Amino acid sequence: MAGLKYLSGFGNEFSSEDPRCPGSLPEGQNNPQVCPYGLYAEQLSGSAFTCPRPTNKRSWLYRILPSVRHKPYTAMHCGNLTEKWDEVEPDPNQLRWMPFTIPKSSEKKVDFVTGLHTLCGAGDTKSRNGIGIHMFTCNTSMGDRCFNNSDGDFLIVPQQGEVLITTEFGKMMVEPNEICVIQQGMRFSVDVFGETRGYVLEVYGAHFELPDLGPIGANGLANPRDFLTPVAWYEDREVATGYTVINKYQGKLFSSQQSFSPFNVVAWHGNYTPYKYNLENFMVINCVAFDHADPSIFTVLTAKSTRPGVAMADFVIFPPRWGVADHTFRPPYYHRNCMSEFMGLIKGHYEAKEEGFQPGGGSLHSMMTPHGPDRDCFEKSSTAPLKPERVAEGTMAFMFESSFSMAVTKWGLETCQRLDKSYYQCWEPLRKHFDPNWRPSKQ
Repeated sequence: MAGLKYLSGFGNEFSSEDPRCPGSLPEGQNNPQVCPYGLYAEQLSGSAFTCPRPTNKRSWLYRILPSVRHKPYTAMHCGNLTEKWDEVEPDPNQLRWMPFTIPKSSEKKVDFVTGLHTLCGAGDTKSRNGIGIHMFTCNTSMGDRCFNNSDGDFLIVPQQGEVLITTEFGKMMVEPNEICVIQQGMRFSVDVFGETRGYVLEVYGAHFELPDLGPIGANGLANPRDFLTPVAWYEDREVATGYTVINKYQGKLFSSQQSFSPFNVVAWHGNYTPYKYNLENFMVINCVAFDHADPSIFTVLTAKSTRPGVAMADFVIFPPRWGVADHTFRPPYYHRNCMSEFMGLIKGHYEAKEEGFQPGGGSLHSMMTPHGPDRDCFEKSSTAPLKPERVAEGTMAFMFESSFSMAVTKWGLETCQRLDKSYYQCWEPLRKHFDPNWRPSKQ
């Protein structure tokens, strides 16, 4: 969308005011007796007041009316959004889904909220420890409705169709190959421009942060300056028919009515904001001699657990890059992992499975479930000349990796009817190459 402006940086202390109201940010204090322009001061806290300064998250919003002015919340239908992790029996098999179906607007109008479908997850919103993985498939904008997640952060990965996200902090246009994060408690509304599909990683109990770089040094992977936060934008709009605020709370949906737009924030300052990031800006680190580095070198964002080095969830990408390793089987290796791995594909063909794994679909390899390249990939890569080559050109695959053992929902296993029950067959043709008479060649 032409004309949208952003502030650059990750986790910065930002300040922004709508240029229509210069001087709307109070000077020298957060909560004056009377705010400029007759605004209300409201703090949005993303952490406990007493968190150490490096992890203390809060923003001050200066708005025309405070968010507390609304009718009581009442329960509403949750559709296929759920936190019921025991509705079907566990399934340790390798799982793959064909591209999820987007409803036709001529048949049924579906917006972002009604188009949310929980695929898998684990943990508990009440104890603030867990994650959920959702698909969204929609065809219409939210109109006079907004969404507010009291349970956790949403990391949104559009796959088909751009989305215009209006937040209390301003507007963001997010296109496929970009991501955005809407943190806990932030109200937002999603406009779409046709049939739209994407993935959502929800984390309760932690916020996303940049991974530590360790021996890599000060630079690399996702650089902080490439993250963009919207600038203040407000609308002073009365809604005679009622504006609906939808709240996700303890895994359920509730709605309330108010008579005005919630996007009435004239100015704000703080370090607790929504943000977006273009995956093309990721600085890839890779092997340049031999062997295969672990996929953690492709981590964009991480939500840490209380155990050092163990993530509640990592967002990992597999972008276009050079493969140059000598004496090495270059595709992902065969693997059993103590983490759960959900893979999605934004565009192109994933290098380890060029057939079957399609944009808008997904796969889940649960903890300790074996996985790896299919037969064609193995045979081809075992005999290919090891010259420098471009890997994943025109492709963007990603992974939500988690230390939780994730349960798949009934919608994911049955209702969506997109589960590829023949997935296991891609490994069936693997054959023995073992030769007991092999001896190392004499040099």
